Amino acid sequence: MRIQHIITRMILGGAQENTLLSCVGQLEAGDEVELVTGPARGPEGELLEEARKRGVPVRLVPSLRRAIGVRDFFAYRALRRAIREYRPEVVHTHSSKAGVLGRLAARREGVPAVVHTIHGLPFHPYESGWRNRLYIRAERRAADACDRLVSVADAMTEQAVAAGVAPREKFTTVYSGMDTKTFLEAPHLRGEMRVHLGLAPDDLVAVTVARLFHLKGHAYVVEAAPELCARFPNLRFLFVGDGVLRRRFQARVRALRLADRFVFAGLVPSREVPAYLAAADLVVHPSLREGLARALPQGMLAGLPAVSFDVDGAREVVRDGETGYLVPPRDVARLTTAVARLAQDPDARVRLGARGRELCRARFDWRVMVRSLRAIYMECLAGKRVAGS
Repeated sequence: MRIQHIITRMILGGAQENTLLSCVGQLEAGDEVELVTGPARGPEGELLEEARKRGVPVRLVPSLRRAIGVRDFFAYRALRRAIREYRPEVVHTHSSKAGVLGRLAARREGVPAVVHTIHGLPFHPYESGWRNRLYIRAERRAADACDRLVSVADAMTEQAVAAGVAPREKFTTVYSGMDTKTFLEAPHLRGEMRVHLGLAPDDLVAVTVARLFHLKGHAYVVEAAPELCARFPNLRFLFVGDGVLRRRFQARVRALRLADRFVFAGLVPSREVPAYLAAADLVVHPSLREGLARALPQGMLAGLPAVSFDVDGAREVVRDGETGYLVPPRDVARLTTAVARLAQDPDARVRLGARGRELCRARFDWRVMVRSLRAIYMECLAGKRVAGS
């Protein structure tokens, strides 16, 4: 097949890693693939160079930006031109901005099969009412312009159907794939990474892997830290990721006199994330908005139990009391209690971590994702051929 993927920006992030692996896997399967994206600007890093290293042809659209504005008109025209030049059989869009503009452009250009992956919905409880109404209208229109919607979690389907984006039969869940082998083999890197990070062998390490950005919830971990650090003298917090809020969090932990209990690792290439997880004892994921955070299955594959806010698709991997603990969003007291339960019970950490590993081993293999996506494309194309015969 001739496939064109469109995504707003290739920063270091879950949707971007998913898209890159989809491109790589489809190239390995013998498909022709092109990745179309806007500039990867900001403190979150980028995956464009990694895409090129792995043989993925990249087309840059300078006007395709995350912010809503006048550039959107030029981005739409540029996407139509890119589609017209490449002449794909399948256009697969990712992320909200590229998802709307890309689907509309693909349908206007007569692409046989148009697919969109919902990595996370743009409308959510923490957005203003008028913006949510605008986003829902845009998503409904874009859904009409595509053949299939792929959700990275069942929760995304439920929320989209409830908002009237599209009928349920248009959705398929395909969990976001990753190189599971690197995470399964990560524990042997534990000692080396602890030395690298300045962690003692007997430190108890809670890791959070996420951009230091709004709605990612790091502030709730920081606010839980004083009580937890008082109870567990060997507890350390490891933040893996960077973003616009880094200085704010660093200032806050200094003000709490807990700077020595936090390690800010900064930007970490995707291929090195398994090693950072290996240095930890549990995952804490306090995000308020996700499709299904890749950090959760990644941590579980590395053998770690998880504490997560109960949002979106988290409960599809964090089974309360079985693979970790779910906490009501923004509830610092319950977050503190859940982390303390794991901190004081090493046997529970081992038991829950092992169950999480088995749950995620096959479900999140990136080659399983690629096979599922290719099957969806072929089904869409076959349906068009039948309809046109």
